[in-house]
Amino acid sequence: MDTLKTKGWGEEQSHGVRTTQFVPKQYRVVETRGPLCPVRSEKRCSKGKISDKEKTVGIRFENEGRRGHQLEPDLSEEVSARLRLGSGSNGLFRRKMSILETKEKNCSGKERDKRTDDLLELTEDMEKEINNALGHGPQDEILSSAFKLRITRGDIQTLRNYHWLNDEVINFYMNLLVERNKKQGYPVLHAFSTFFYPKLKSGGYQAVKRWTKGVNLFEQELILVPIHRKVHWSLVVIDLRKKCLKYLDSMGQKGNRICEILLQYLQDESKTKRNVDLSLLEWTHYSMKPHEIPQQLNGSDCGMFTCKYADYMSRDKPITFTQHQMPLFRKKMVWEILHQQLL
Repeated sequence: MDTLKTKGWGEEQSHGVRTTQFVPKQYRVVETRGPLCPVRSEKRCSKGKISDKEKTVGIRFENEGRRGHQLEPDLSEEVSARLRLGSGSNGLFRRKMSILETKEKNCSGKERDKRTDDLLELTEDMEKEINNALGHGPQDEILSSAFKLRITRGDIQTLRNYHWLNDEVINFYMNLLVERNKKQGYPVLHAFSTFFYPKLKSGGYQAVKRWTKGVNLFEQELILVPIHRKVHWSLVVIDLRKKCLKYLDSMGQKGNRICEILLQYLQDESKTKRNVDLSLLEWTHYSMKPHEIPQQLNGSDCGMFTCKYADYMSRDKPITFTQHQMPLFRKKMVWEILHQQLL
């Protein structure tokens, strides 16, 4: 569970956020046309570390589906257990970590070689720069600006360990992936803003019709759609080469209804922009199972997992990272945002 809409100190406190931590200024949600160029909006995050209350509180995901459609289930027992890691479930946590560590030890040398790029150590100068960005300073100080997005010190500090990522950080990172793919010959990539799916779900195709102005989705090879489900980040990857939608969730939830909504969006987009009906029988969608992709073992890293899923999938690379790498990935992402380039 990674993000939380905020409406002021009172509501934050009611959700168990420690009031000694910084709570960002609020911004009004503004509709945007471009894929990843939102005007600064209400931030769906908390800058505070996760408290025991947050780990134990019962959280329901928003209902998915329309009338006549079966609703997707709320948090499963396994997910609920993971969210209680800090309150009496340390045995479960240790067992999960033990399984993960065993898999790490048993992986072949070839598999370890695949992870070499992700295990590169940061230099002393890089560490210093990262620590400065994560340290004290004006929370509204702009540390990086690109893609019509501005990243403040407050935004960067959501990348501290055990903090929840906000929309600005995720959107900026998705843009970095798109730019990387253009320059390095990876699949042609388009990434939607984190605000795209909520707008589509609430307002239908007409609400997002202009978001692809100047972009032909059907000339892309891969499309990334970050999904925000109240307190949890996940990802849909649309592969136009294989006519397939994949839903990736670091807590093992299914996203069948989400994929159906996005597939209908593609149909509407095709009819509107190129007057072509998609042959929906040729398309498939699939929710990745927990044993097929890395799963988070805490209540704070789903935003990070979403970003790294996007990183690996956008390169057609097997997803081989683990929970253990998240602290390093967080640091690397700070540097990447500051320098506007991926390591």
